[in-house]
Amino acid sequence: MATRNNESNGFLGPPVISLNTTVRHSEVVSDTRTMLTAEQQLSPSSRSSPSSPDEISPDRPSSHDGSLLTVYRPSSPTTPSLDGETLRSRSGSFTSSAPTVVRSRAGSNANSESFQAAYDDVPLSEALKPDPRYERDFHVEDNRFAFSPGQLNKMLNPKSLAAFRALGGLDGLAYGLRTHLTAGLSVDEGRLEGHVTFEDATQSWNLKQHNKNMALEGTTDPSSDLPVRESQFADRLRVFGRNKLPDRKTTGFLKLLWNAYNDKIIILLTIAAVISLSLGLYEAFSGGSKVDWIEGVAICVAILIVTIVTAANDWQKERQFVQLNKRKLTSSQKDDRQVKVVRSGKSVVVSVFDVMVGDVLHIEPGDSPPADGVLISGHGIKCDESSATGESDQMKKLTGHEVWQRIMDGTATKKLDPFIISGSKVLEGVGTYLVTSVGPYSTHGRIMSSLQTESEPTPLQVKLGKLADWIGWLGTTVAVILFFVLLVGFLAGLPDNPASPAIKGQEFMDILIVAVTVIVVAIPEGLPLAVTLALAFATTRMVKENNLVRVLRACETMGNATVICSDKTGTLTQNKMTVVAGTWGSDESFNQLPLNGDSPAPTTTVSEVFKRFSSVIKDLIIKSISLNSTAFEDDKDGGKEFVGSKTEVALLQLAKDHLGLNLREERSNSETVQLFPFDSARKCMGVVYREPSVGYRLLVKGAAELMLGSATSVITTSAGEEIRSVPLSKDTREAISEIINSYAQKSLRTIGMVYRDFPSWPPKGAKTFEDDSSAAALESVFQDMTWIGVVGIQDPLRPEVPAAIKKCNSAGVQVKMVTGDNVTTATAIAESCGIKTDGIVMEGPKFRQLSDEELDRIVPRLQVLARSSPDDKRLLVERLKRLGETVAVTGDGTNDGPALKTADVGFSMGIAGTEVAKEASSIILLDDNFKSIVTAIAWGRAVNDAVSKFLQFQITVNITAVCLTFVSAIYSDSNESVLNAVQLLWVNLIMDTFAALALATDGPTEKSLNRKPIPKSAPLFTMTMWKMIIGQAIYQLAVTLTLYFAGDQILGNVLYGSQGQKDLQLDTIIFNTFVWMQIFNEFNNRRLDNHFNIFEGMFKNYWFLGINCLMVGGQILIVFIGGMALGVTPLDGVQWAICIGCAICCLPWAVLLRLLPDRYFAVVFTFVVDSVAFGLRPISKFSRHVGSAIGRAVQPLKRFAMRIFRRGQDMNATPQDEEAGHYLAEMNPKPAESKIVAPSIANPPPITITTTD
Repeated sequence: MATRNNESNGFLGPPVISLNTTVRHSEVVSDTRTMLTAEQQLSPSSRSSPSSPDEISPDRPSSHDGSLLTVYRPSSPTTPSLDGETLRSRSGSFTSSAPTVVRSRAGSNANSESFQAAYDDVPLSEALKPDPRYERDFHVEDNRFAFSPGQLNKMLNPKSLAAFRALGGLDGLAYGLRTHLTAGLSVDEGRLEGHVTFEDATQSWNLKQHNKNMALEGTTDPSSDLPVRESQFADRLRVFGRNKLPDRKTTGFLKLLWNAYNDKIIILLTIAAVISLSLGLYEAFSGGSKVDWIEGVAICVAILIVTIVTAANDWQKERQFVQLNKRKLTSSQKDDRQVKVVRSGKSVVVSVFDVMVGDVLHIEPGDSPPADGVLISGHGIKCDESSATGESDQMKKLTGHEVWQRIMDGTATKKLDPFIISGSKVLEGVGTYLVTSVGPYSTHGRIMSSLQTESEPTPLQVKLGKLADWIGWLGTTVAVILFFVLLVGFLAGLPDNPASPAIKGQEFMDILIVAVTVIVVAIPEGLPLAVTLALAFATTRMVKENNLVRVLRACETMGNATVICSDKTGTLTQNKMTVVAGTWGSDESFNQLPLNGDSPAPTTTVSEVFKRFSSVIKDLIIKSISLNSTAFEDDKDGGKEFVGSKTEVALLQLAKDHLGLNLREERSNSETVQLFPFDSARKCMGVVYREPSVGYRLLVKGAAELMLGSATSVITTSAGEEIRSVPLSKDTREAISEIINSYAQKSLRTIGMVYRDFPSWPPKGAKTFEDDSSAAALESVFQDMTWIGVVGIQDPLRPEVPAAIKKCNSAGVQVKMVTGDNVTTATAIAESCGIKTDGIVMEGPKFRQLSDEELDRIVPRLQVLARSSPDDKRLLVERLKRLGETVAVTGDGTNDGPALKTADVGFSMGIAGTEVAKEASSIILLDDNFKSIVTAIAWGRAVNDAVSKFLQFQITVNITAVCLTFVSAIYSDSNESVLNAVQLLWVNLIMDTFAALALATDGPTEKSLNRKPIPKSAPLFTMTMWKMIIGQAIYQLAVTLTLYFAGDQILGNVLYGSQGQKDLQLDTIIFNTFVWMQIFNEFNNRRLDNHFNIFEGMFKNYWFLGINCLMVGGQILIVFIGGMALGVTPLDGVQWAICIGCAICCLPWAVLLRLLPDRYFAVVFTFVVDSVAFGLRPISKFSRHVGSAIGRAVQPLKRFAMRIFRRGQDMNATPQDEEAGHYLAEMNPKPAESKIVAPSIANPPPITITTTD
């Protein structure tokens, strides 16, 4: 037995895999894991993969000396190694041999499971267990690395020190990923030789030699900017992928073509057309009619055209969804940028898309890590992971070796964090980390991949789908009745029909084709398509107007929004912060506010005030601004600029312009001890640094009134070698408070600064943290502060906001301001932009204390909520929704996520918004401008209007086409409709596809913002719509039926030729008139109200003009060259004039309908509907009784048939069947009462599902 002491060579030991005489076998048989003792030989694995790491045994007490941890390792494989000094083959059997003992730093015999539980809730045996739906990430064919992407991801989702330990720590990761912690990857790496097993990486042997070998590979001198070659890192890319999300898989056009054709009705129509074609060809070849086959061909061609057009629309819809997903990713992911990695021992700059698993990547303040990983080296690294995890606290990072040592020492806690998460932000410190997950396997990649989901149907699409089903059922009923009526007539005339069997068969097929075509026309497939086209058109245009729609339903919902809860900073204001006023101490003031109306002239300038200050006062102000800030200085366009919070940037700019601040120098010369991040609850942030003259100094800045409340003294600005302060008297406090209020009344954001000195840190009696006794809690030291001063920061109101607020009011949308500013500043801005009128202004702390009854009474009149927290915003949104409002809310911070999710429509800020806010939102404002919200309202209403226009148009066509077909087919002696199958398919194409394209592409108008929102419970059809639908249907039916029944008498002088020719001309006139009425009625349907100007905005909609030109051209071609294929004949000028004249009368008829008051029509309409419903009630009741009677009559026959069926089964049973039944019974015996059943099987643990609101 060899004893390895890894401490001697600097390697902190690998994880303890097993501490007793049992190991787990990697092979799984019927999902049962076989336990083998150490003396048993493990059978060869059936796969080329390591023993399953998710089956690692939990640590157990060893029988050896308490200071030793026993680790069983497999012996060398029976197959020869691929390389004498490097790697073993992954396949082949291995046997358990004598234990390897690794000395533990803990030096105790404490139970290992409780030891592991101190730093992770997940048992070590389950640390690498695959999560549901991610199992395939754990299995990679021909994996030449020790780990799969799924195993590496277990460290981060969520953070797991148990997984980190199971993977061998930082050294185990480097070994398993075939990289070096210092030299990084080799630039010469291509395809790798050999394999690394899981056991190789998680045990201690070969690691020292591996480090030497990998270090020697780092001698190549790479270029400073080297792109990835095609063969470079081939195996690494194959196993772990590229650091780029794959594009969403799209459906090919052929598949869409098949989906469009794969409809029962279309297939039935195809079968009928093929039979008709066959009979027609039979007639032609047998010497009969030579043209009967043309109708079958024409129907097949029409079906093909309809299918292709439908597939093309679906393809366009697919493209829109792809573009939407791309816009989601673009809004959430950073663009391609350069990062610094170590390869072959040299730092090189590569694209983030070329970062590989195994790379050693540099990080520094301001960076956003592009991949997950484990920290290798660095000090004082702190990250903001709120965009990835929602945690607002800064996360302090330790290196992987430090964490491993704490785990081995038994001093690890759950707060140890060596993990770098993609999408987070580095706030402090520099260092390097080992990349372990990239692309879709990383934390940020998984979040982004979840966005690439199929879009769910919107509420309007669901509602229209149900309507389409109902109309389709009604049309099918009419078609079935028509079929049986014609069939009875056909059968009754068969005895006297001298035609040949082929012709009789053709007549029957004509009946079937007409009935099926009626179903095709009656089913309004275009309804959901209209919504899709309207949304696709709207979302594309909205991007150009700074609205990035992430959730399609938000577009239509926004059209009916009734309340907008808006932030102030950056949304109502310009987010261009500038310090324009300030008071230092109690009396040194400056004011640079611009002249505006009755505003006083600017007083003393900033420079004049600072000239009177001593150097120590200037240094105190500089440190209060520079150290107590997370903003940093960045190089841009050859110069330097501050990057970070707009408020902090304004303060830093003040210090740089008037105090000569050198930010990097100031921070490098100051020893920061502790940082208190900004917290929206306490409205302040602080920093502690070492001050040689006094020990330690705490600097705090935040809401001015809160800072003043904590102060008990104030500095004096008189010259001197040290800072002097005097007690803060009541009069002085009131004077400073008045200054703060005066700033707030001028819409200035007030920031106060205070400080306090301590001889030691943390001070005696201060509250500290469990995991870090060197850090004090701010609430325990934030008292007896010394007042430094207050500044007023101006954020000018956006000039277009007052007009936008006015538009919202005229549109019936309330606007409520929700801000963290004090009530005076918030009220001043709300009044200046028009939000505050006669409503209520309230502060967050008081608002959250209200009872439910008080909330219901106050919330409708609330206009400004000041000093609010994110929870206050969420509470306000929830209460508004409970009161029946449709709520839109804006948010830019991580803590705004709950409110954004709760709202009906969430708007995040594209410029200032965090990733969490963007992910929680429905729409991203690319310019952070309130005006863009008004644009979203207008587009939402345009979408709803487009659907209503199309609905009004299509229902009119449905009623007219079905009624005309039904009546003419029954009246005809030949059982033929005046509109044949091909003509009906052309009408179907017009009303389903072309009309949807034409009517769904109208943009918003200013007048759409002059009406109130439509309530959620409002029906799809308004009374005005019903008036137009029924009125136009009556006119169209009157014209077409008059032509059909009396056309010969009315148009006798117009029709010419033989009687058959005259009938064909009349049928063509009816068909042509019918189509032209739909074209002109499309113009009528551009308006949903009772106004007369139907041409308003028409020439701005090129889609509408183009589609109508296409329909007109298509109809002219059909009439002139359609011939026998479409059942038409060319018309002369007079006949065309009759068609156009009858059709164009739709326009003046619509004017008469609009003159009819809706209330009069409503009375008649309601009476007719109620009468029809009353008349159909007995029929419906009779139908139910008949159905029940038939069911009861059939029931005995059904039971008799079942008995016969069972008897037949019994007679067919064979002895082998009986033997098999006994054999199966013996295989599943009932357990004896004395038999001991494994608790995990007999008593499965209860499953607890926890839900959060």
